[in-house]
Amino acid sequence: MTVSATPDTIERELIDFLETRTKAGWTVTRDLFGEGGLSSLFAMELVVHLEQRYGITITGANLKLANFRTVGAMVELVVRLRG
Repeated sequence: MTVSATPDTIERELIDFLETRTKAGWTVTRDLFGEGGLSSLFAMELVVHLEQRYGITITGANLKLANFRTVGAMVELVVRLRG
């Protein structure tokens, strides 16, 4: 878990994770599921990764696809849940 991660650090870590897992380039605003063609199974991998890496629990209304559509949305989710 990254205890003192800033939004910029989370952003960089998420882009690194995505690029390692998908072998494709990613930006903060690229639509992972629209442009990137990622699957719902990969969305679940993202949930597990975020929970384990940042010590958060993502449940209920926070599981909506909009929270995982872009790196920026995931950073906002992590920051909000760690708040």
